[in-house]
Amino acid sequence: MEEIEKMERPGVKIFAGTSNMELAKKIAEKYGTSVGDVEIVRFKDGEVYVCVGETVRGRDIFIVQSTSEPVNENIMELLIFIDALKRASAKSINVIIPYYGYARQDRKSRPREPITSKLVANLLTTAGATRIVTMDLHADQIQGFFDIPVDHMQALPLLAKSFIGRGMSGDKVVVVSPDIGGVKRARKLAEWLDCKIAIIDKRRPKPNMSEVMNLIGEVEGKIAIFIDDMIDTAGTITNGAEAIMARGAIEAYACCTHGVFSDPAIERLQASCLKEVIITDSIALPESKKIDKIKVVSVDEILAEAVRRIVNNESVSELFEK
Repeated sequence: MEEIEKMERPGVKIFAGTSNMELAKKIAEKYGTSVGDVEIVRFKDGEVYVCVGETVRGRDIFIVQSTSEPVNENIMELLIFIDALKRASAKSINVIIPYYGYARQDRKSRPREPITSKLVANLLTTAGATRIVTMDLHADQIQGFFDIPVDHMQALPLLAKSFIGRGMSGDKVVVVSPDIGGVKRARKLAEWLDCKIAIIDKRRPKPNMSEVMNLIGEVEGKIAIFIDDMIDTAGTITNGAEAIMARGAIEAYACCTHGVFSDPAIERLQASCLKEVIITDSIALPESKKIDKIKVVSVDEILAEAVRRIVNNESVSELFEK
């Protein structure tokens, strides 16, 4: 990735929502600017008030806001923020959503269910967003829910390099997909690490519960690396790690883009046989959830470079070519 010039760009402003202010500051710093001035207030009755403290007229605006826990509050804050910018005559409103909440509600699997991913896409577009920049959606087809451009960023090269840098590649490694749906993601990581894959065939009796059924592939005598787009309650990853260790793997690691870590995820990870869990800072990790097993790599440089390429009308996909 080419070096991003450290200089003020008067036509571009980067603003931070409250969900992941640290990442927004790092993106702005990598881009060569500072986060814009904005006042965000939550009244006692729960209403959100947003007031932009500097001119945005005719500017290309980027808002950084992960729609993570509390999901509904962060989505509403983002919608109000977009509306404020639209009414202030911003030239473009580019919304950087490192973690896209409601991404798992992307289809109807039972009668009379909502498709909430599409609803959120409609809300963002109606509010006034002109472009979405997001990272590792739970399902790629969510991009099609938007009638505005979507730049779908990938953290996989960043995760892969963290393993390659420690010599974890080749025949001694196997990449494990925790379910059938994650095979494509596992294959991509295996290409980076030049190794084979294994697949866990699991059954999920109800939401946030999983049961390991079968293992497809060979893990005996190998370092196993699980990859998923997110870790929520950590049941799938920890159960999978126990299963592959029982089948002869010598070490188990896990990596994902989004560390959701709903309770009791941290307790499960701490007690598990996983040696290390590598995540990105797409979701801010609170102090209460920081444990030695969890290592965080930042996506700030990837997103800052994406901003630069969008502003300069350059290819964003080239960022992820091996």
